[in-house]
Amino acid sequence: MRRLLVVLLCAAAAAIFGADGLSDAAPGATAEHLPLAYSGSAQQVVTVVATSPSSTTAVLTAWQKSGGRWARALGPYPAFVGADGVGKAGESTSHTPAGVFTLTEAFGIQPSNGTRLPYRQVGRSDWWVSDVRSPFYNQHYSCAPGHCPFDESAGEDLGAAGPVYDHATVIDYNRNPVVPGAGSAFFLHVSAGRPTAGCVAIPGADLDAVMRWLDPAARPVITIGVA
Repeated sequence: MRRLLVVLLCAAAAAIFGADGLSDAAPGATAEHLPLAYSGSAQQVVTVVATSPSSTTAVLTAWQKSGGRWARALGPYPAFVGADGVGKAGESTSHTPAGVFTLTEAFGIQPSNGTRLPYRQVGRSDWWVSDVRSPFYNQHYSCAPGHCPFDESAGEDLGAAGPVYDHATVIDYNRNPVVPGAGSAFFLHVSAGRPTAGCVAIPGADLDAVMRWLDPAARPVITIGVA
């Protein structure tokens, strides 16, 4: 009888507090499993999950690790990914690259939205180089239009992109080392309401919240894949 009482009490506690002993009523306190596998040292992870390799939409969620437990910090938010879906990226496709990538810097046409990442306000002389023959491939470069040391038609004038680059975070795909032709200029930026050329895009207010949450000391990463 005593053993039965103990079992019943344990079952009741699990129902109230969850199997890990933390109350589900306390937002952010319950341990959760990331929707995409991750085993690195980051304390902040942004997951971007598509339902199939060809899907042009995904779900973005921000996760914080504390005391060895993952908890949802922001989201889920609706996201657009590349027009060709999620997969192997390159200059000849509109795939969003699958994998895990660091988030170390940000930029935007508008003044900083309060992000703690290093932030660069960009104008018409700020480019992201996609010329595969250039030594500046997949890097930021400053030069006046018409006077750049690379093929400008194979680059992106960040200041001319319009509201989608009001604020953006650089996804560190193909940056260390840089492989010419493997793909360039992948960002988390403001959504235009349609699939991208390979970036991840979410509504502006959601992006601001994510960018303000990102903490360089937590070594944030973004992991992109198919559930």
